[in-house]
This record gives sequence, C-alpha cells and structure tokens, in this order.
Amino acid sequence: MISTQQFPDATSVDARFMKRALDLATLGYGAVSPNPLVGCVIVSGRSAGAVDAQDGRVIGEGWHQKYGEAHAEVNAINDVLRRYGETDAAPLLAEATAYVTLEPCAHWGKTPPCAELLIRHRLRRVVVGNDDPNPLVAGRGIQTLIEADIEVETGVLREKGCWLNRRFFTAVEKNRPYIVLKWAQSADGFVARPDFGAVPISNALSQQLVHKWRGEEDAILVGTRTALHDNPRLNVRHWPGRDPVRVVIDRQRVLPSTLHVLDGSQPTLFYNLLENREAENLTFVQLDAAGDFLTQLVTDLHHRRIQSVLVEGGTATLEGFLNRNLWDEIRVFRSSDSLGAGIPAPRLAGQLLAREDILGDELLIFVRE
Repeated sequence: MISTQQFPDATSVDARFMKRALDLATLGYGAVSPNPLVGCVIVSGRSAGAVDAQDGRVIGEGWHQKYGEAHAEVNAINDVLRRYGETDAAPLLAEATAYVTLEPCAHWGKTPPCAELLIRHRLRRVVVGNDDPNPLVAGRGIQTLIEADIEVETGVLREKGCWLNRRFFTAVEKNRPYIVLKWAQSADGFVARPDFGAVPISNALSQQLVHKWRGEEDAILVGTRTALHDNPRLNVRHWPGRDPVRVVIDRQRVLPSTLHVLDGSQPTLFYNLLENREAENLTFVQLDAAGDFLTQLVTDLHHRRIQSVLVEGGTATLEGFLNRNLWDEIRVFRSSDSLGAGIPAPRLAGQLLAREDILGDELLIFVRE
C-alpha cells in the first residue's frame, strides 16, 4: 500500500529509528550550511508494511557530512554496500526501510538526486521526518518515490525535525537567517561596568559552551561599542570547529585597524553608511541611510546565504534586534555574582524553553511565542 498521510503518532519502532536518524544528522553541525542537517538509517525486514520490532535491524547509516559532498542517503547506502558487499546488499536493500529526517531531493544540484538513488536500489519503504520546503524539492522527492511504487510515510517525529533544521526552515520560509541573541549578565542584571569596560561574568565552562555555539552558526555579530571596548576575536578557540563569518556594525567607520576584527584572520563583514570596499578577508558593505539599518543588514546576510547569526552584543545592538522582532532564540547566562552597577542587560522576551545549571551559572533559553 502507498501512503502519504501524516503520522503524528509514529509507531514506537518508526520513532526509534527516526530518532537515531535525527541523532546522526546533528553530526553535520557547522559543516553543511546552507544545506539542511540530514540523517538516514536503513533497516532490514518488513512486517505488514512496517519494520517489525523483532526482525528489524540497522544495515546502514549515514548523514550529510559536508556542504557539496554526498547526502545522507548516499552515505547510508554506501555503508550497506561496505558492510555486506554489492551482491549480498542488493536483496537486503530490496526489502529494507530507509528512515530519512528530510524529504529526499529529486533534483540535480552539487550531487545527484537522492530519491532516484533509493529507487535504483529498490527499497520497499521510505519514512520521512519533514517535507522539504525548498522550492527545488517541495514534495517532488516524495512524489518521485510514490511513482516508483515505494511506500512512503511522512511526519514521523516532525516537530523534532523542525527544531533540528530551524535554521534551514527559517532561511527558506522567512527569507532571513535564524537569529540567536546571546549575552551574560550578573545576578543584579548588568552586562558590563558603567564605563562599558568588559568584566568576566560567566564561568569558564559557560565560555567554552559559547565557543561550541559559535562553531554551529554561520556568522557572529557585534556592534561598534562591543568591538571597540572588548576587542573580541569572535572565533572558535576553545572548541573544535570552523570559525564563523564575523559581522560588525560600524555605521560611521570609526573602528581602528588595530582591533582583532580587522586583522583579516577570518572573513569579516562590516556594515556601514559610508563605503563599499573589499580587502583581504574584509568586506565593507554600505547600507542605505534612509532605510532601517538592521533590516537591511539581515536581508544582505540572507542574500549571502548566511543561514544563522549569533548576536553577542552589546546591549544596544541586542535591543535593536528585539525591538524589530528580528530574533528567534535568546540564550542568557545569569551569574550568581553581582556587579552593583553597570550597563543594564537587555530585556528578556519570548517563552522559556529550557533552564540549566552550568557549574553555578544559570543558562536560560527563550524562543519566540
């Protein structure tokens, strides 16, 4: 039987294997953008149109590892071929179910269409977590599978898949990057000394976690005052991963060349009102003084295929994004120590999603309601 209906209540077996596929997909963090994170698990054995809890076993796994390289389905199929050899793999695949977190592509891009690959290996069943909103796919992958008489089920752990690929879905559906606002504040609600001087607020483990976050996002953004007073490097030093693109707001081009953000060590975008100019690893982007600065900035980042931005300050910049409702997630470290006086932290907004203790620091995560 062929099915394209939604399954909000996945069977425990389907949910278990899709959960594994989602876990595999996370291994692509920081390496696959602007593509989505995708995982694939191939399971042998079928019973009444679904993998049976007793005879289903994983025969191959894969995930999208790097932008421009093989997709998850390709890596999973290749894993089956490596494990069993081409001759023995063929009958296994012909009776197998593939669990894919995102609808297989049906178009040629940097790699061949994955839907055609699954058809070529004659899989019996494909379980999909999320439909792909990309206009190049948008149901064509599922339709291609159905036309090849492959049983298709969709919507298994759909909400978990939406959260996993929230950056990708935001870029496609809202035509802007996914925006994370992050700051650390003292117990009495300050982010810096009264003179804007930087002061350590969060502990070493919290700071290491921030470096992990930096490696997961395409870009990291700060305002003029933060660049000037903190002289940040805005790279990933305390966690393995790629350095994000640095984005600096410098409306009047007042930042001196001695700052780390102007050292040319990693790609950096400077948004200003005065000039368009290119230098080594530095791009100066002039925005229209008559338009809204942050809205123009976000639009330009989207055109540059930057899918996510971590905004690290300062308060005026963070408040600017909050006031324009240009944000998706807020991450705040709250220390147990007080400053007594200083620059007030931005206001909190949205719905509290999680609260966690990080060796005495309280991490609060909010999402838009």
